[in-house]
Amino acid sequence: MWLPTEIFKKLPEPPMPNHENAMTGKWGEDIATCFLRNHGWDIIGRRVRPCRRDRRCEIDVIARSRDRQTVVFVEVKTHAMRSPHAAPLWGVDRRKKNVLLRACANWILREKWHGNFRFDVIQVFGRRTSPRPPEIDHFENVPLFPAKWRFW
Repeated sequence: MWLPTEIFKKLPEPPMPNHENAMTGKWGEDIATCFLRNHGWDIIGRRVRPCRRDRRCEIDVIARSRDRQTVVFVEVKTHAMRSPHAAPLWGVDRRKKNVLLRACANWILREKWHGNFRFDVIQVFGRRTSPRPPEIDHFENVPLFPAKWRFW
């Protein structure tokens, strides 16, 4: 079918995909990984997807703590600035906790890990383009796993 070129000149251009959020998230994960390494932690993996069929199942950082006996699953949340009206862990809601629980369970089963494990949240406050260094809050042992939760 033939269409005159004048019609194409009037059509709006399709929107460009906005990768700003993904770039900001990756920047926050880079900051969190450097923070953990500087505190003596070993990084096992980043952006790990243990669930093959669910793209939402992603663990931002998997690390081994300073004692080398505990595997720590770390969720990184990056915010432009602190808000006096927001709770400290407002970015990790019930839906996100369920997805993280499934992802962590799949990783533990796949790797056959029988040692200690826990869940931490690192919040990074700042902007990639800001000359000021970002602020980091590290919340250890966030209650994600039920008290007597085991796989074996």
